[in-house]
Amino acid sequence: MAAGRALRLLAPLSCRLPQPRRGLRLSAAAAIQVTVRDALNQALDEELERDERVFLLGEEVAQYDGAYKISRGLWKKYGDKRIIDTPISEMGFTGIAVGAAMAGLRPVCEFMTFNFSMQAIDQVINSAAKTCYMSAGSIPVPIVFRGPNGASAGVAAQHSQCFAAWYGHCPGLKVVSPWSSEDAKGLLKASIRDDNPVVMLENELLYGVPFEMSEQAQSKDFVVPIGKAKIEREGTHVTLVSHSRPVGHCLEAAAVLAKEGVECEVINLRTIRPMDIETVEASVIKTNHLVTVEGGWPQFGVGAEICARIMEGSAFNYLDAPAVRVTGADVPMPYAKILEDNCIPQVKDIIFAVKKTLNI
Repeated sequence: MAAGRALRLLAPLSCRLPQPRRGLRLSAAAAIQVTVRDALNQALDEELERDERVFLLGEEVAQYDGAYKISRGLWKKYGDKRIIDTPISEMGFTGIAVGAAMAGLRPVCEFMTFNFSMQAIDQVINSAAKTCYMSAGSIPVPIVFRGPNGASAGVAAQHSQCFAAWYGHCPGLKVVSPWSSEDAKGLLKASIRDDNPVVMLENELLYGVPFEMSEQAQSKDFVVPIGKAKIEREGTHVTLVSHSRPVGHCLEAAAVLAKEGVECEVINLRTIRPMDIETVEASVIKTNHLVTVEGGWPQFGVGAEICARIMEGSAFNYLDAPAVRVTGADVPMPYAKILEDNCIPQVKDIIFAVKKTLNI
């Protein structure tokens, strides 16, 4: 017994210290899981704290914490002057917000859904988008229009439209469309700091989805540059270009196709206007094939613009097959779930399009 005890005392210190369990890191993980809802809430909180000119207005954004709880806790923290509940009058409160931006404030104007922005589209297009140009640059309009865009679930034709092509058509606006939590936080912060009017098209079905947020993205200084796409997955056989929720579908399709030996490069546009066509061109030159994916209607859509730009540029000479678009169906959104599912691009539709363009 005594000999054994002596040997234990003589053993190297490292042998006697508790050893870390295999596979576990001693340091805290740099990345955390954050939902898109919480990422947007963080961005608003940080920018309201950073700049006293920033304020939020919209229906139910204050005392009710927002229809989707994006502004949860902000009214209690910043009060009535910074977080403002409005009547159900989109044209009225959007006009107030645009006027406030012209006067030097930095409003964030929330639409409960972008379908309701049609009530205020004159303020967005004719007042916000054109004033800087019409004043020869003397009156900037630093405003953010934000809210859920595109198809949700079971809300039928009048509440399911994608406005990416609508607002992306208009010079004077910047249009962003986030997918992940990092996209949402970084793009919202960049939009609030931008001196131009920015339309931020979120997706209701993504609000509760958690994404990994890097240590860098957790910083209060983190922004995602407007006008810069992100390659979410590297590949060599075909380029998939998308924005918002369909980016996730593209990644799912790419994982399925990888098991069949097809490597897809997935590009998350992040910004609709100005569009980062350079990143798309570089990818097409590498893969020689292009498939665009979006939830909106096909005619004059985001995918149509990408295809036209590729055709007009140098990357066209590298295409080995015609570009293919995967879009929403060219009909008003039906209410019945089975019909709704068939109107929205699914993973199987993307796989079919990839195999079509690769002729496999």
